[in-house]
Amino acid sequence: MNDLPGKPTAASRTTLSHIMTQADVNLLGTVHGGVIMKLVDDAAGAVAGRHSGGPAVTASMDEMVFLVPVRVGDLVHVHAQVNWTGRTSMEIGVRVMAERWNESTPAGQVGSAYLVFAAVDENGRPRAVPPVIPDNDRDRRRFEEAQIRRTHRLARRREIKELRERNGVPPA
Repeated sequence: MNDLPGKPTAASRTTLSHIMTQADVNLLGTVHGGVIMKLVDDAAGAVAGRHSGGPAVTASMDEMVFLVPVRVGDLVHVHAQVNWTGRTSMEIGVRVMAERWNESTPAGQVGSAYLVFAAVDENGRPRAVPPVIPDNDRDRRRFEEAQIRRTHRLARRREIKELRERNGVPPA
């Protein structure tokens, strides 16, 4: 691993908020999924940079789920935190909430995602990240679930590589 001191989950947790406007809509009149995905990536990037103490880049986005359409006027809150850390990478969990502008109900969840970020140095090479220290039982559960997702990502990558090799497909 590395000799960096660990950081608690709460140290880099963040929330970004944005009011959706007419410029954000798709042809159906709801907010375009790509707009939400950018907000998710922005929040996750802020968390990754905070946790790693420097630049971090998006390596992958897993399981982006849209639960409910977002509409013009909605106030969207994107909550992000580090779920898991490896030697140079980290999984960031993101929950997307929306407050309806014309309703007096609390914000409801409209989406979620998991992103993997890699910390990089000034030359773009991987650099070590501090271990994350889960703050509570919920964060420990998230850490364990992130390990399962990592195992599946690596297995899927390995199986696809092996299949391509068997079929004579040159490496990408």
